Amino acid sequence: MPHQSAVNAISVSGLTKRFGSLTAVDDLTVDIPTGGVVGLLGPNGSGKSTTIRMLLGLIAPTSGTATVLGHPISDPAAFLPRVGALIESPTMYPKLSAERNLRSLARLAGVNDGRVAEVLDIVDLTGRERDSFGDYSLGMKQRLGIAAALLRDPELLVLDEPTNGLDPAGIVEIRDLLVGLGRQGRTVVVSSHLLAEIQ
Repeated sequence: MPHQSAVNAISVSGLTKRFGSLTAVDDLTVDIPTGGVVGLLGPNGSGKSTTIRMLLGLIAPTSGTATVLGHPISDPAAFLPRVGALIESPTMYPKLSAERNLRSLARLAGVNDGRVAEVLDIVDLTGRERDSFGDYSLGMKQRLGIAAALLRDPELLVLDEPTNGLDPAGIVEIRDLLVGLGRQGRTVVVSSHLLAEIQ
């Protein structure tokens, strides 16, 4: 189980990203402590996804600095093994079962196959693990994407709009799942454009 640390999970100072004349993120400064669920709230186009991509080392900032789990974002290899992420909708092989998709990802990540059953249980997909990913509902696909992000038992979980497109029941399922993960001592960062959802 992840442990809490005195170091902030994420520290950001003056983080800015420009794409030509467009400023996507402007001078963002924030500290996110370890443990619990934190919402990254803003309307569509406000820079949430861009911020997440910078924090995960997928794109470089124009200026500013940030650390994730005590390491600078310029060195993602130092922290990514301790981070799980779901950016946009999960993409998996539609004809393979959920279990086989996760086993493939586990092998790529160097994770023991036994962890697959554990994460399926965490996201409440036990009993449906042999169903094809293509036959899953949108909510089940999101939960499977979260299961994939949990394979390495990460300290920090970063989810970009995990309830986007879900019906009310699916939103409640994902919300309950994230609250439970936060109570385990993980830091869960969730982006959303819906204030009510974050509340």
